[in-house]
Amino acid sequence: MTEQTQIDECFMQQALALAEHAADAGEVPVGAVVVLDGEVIGEGWNRPISGHDPCAHAEIMALREAAARVENYRLPGAELYVTIEPCTMCAGAIVHARIARVVFGATEPKAGAVISNAHIFDQPWLNHWPEYTGGVLAEQCSERISAFFRERREQKRRARAASAQP
Repeated sequence: MTEQTQIDECFMQQALALAEHAADAGEVPVGAVVVLDGEVIGEGWNRPISGHDPCAHAEIMALREAAARVENYRLPGAELYVTIEPCTMCAGAIVHARIARVVFGATEPKAGAVISNAHIFDQPWLNHWPEYTGGVLAEQCSERISAFFRERREQKRRARAASAQP
């Protein structure tokens, strides 16, 4: 295992821990950290439902905190670690923030915009192209989200069964 792989897995573990905050709030369990010079400068987890904010994805929350901390909306040299492949909105924010590298866990076949669908970071019309690495702790990241949706489906089944009781 290379040193970079160890570093990536360490920060992804931190992102997975943050995903639990989202799960505890009934949100899709996604977590993210922004790292600059080996130090976490921003953390985030999904909060669109509880925050009544369609933009409150984990990546956006982590970018907001990091930008506030360094007092600049640009974060050159920073890396973003997130448990699932960013969507189009988050990929756009990553480009605007000038994030140097994105590391994600699980791919997102429906809404992922890095490698699954739009390939945002590879578009020639952009003025910044972050490096990206996918699949870091992918199994753990994928299982956390899958478990969340399994639990949610089971809760709905139990609620339907309870309402059908005479």
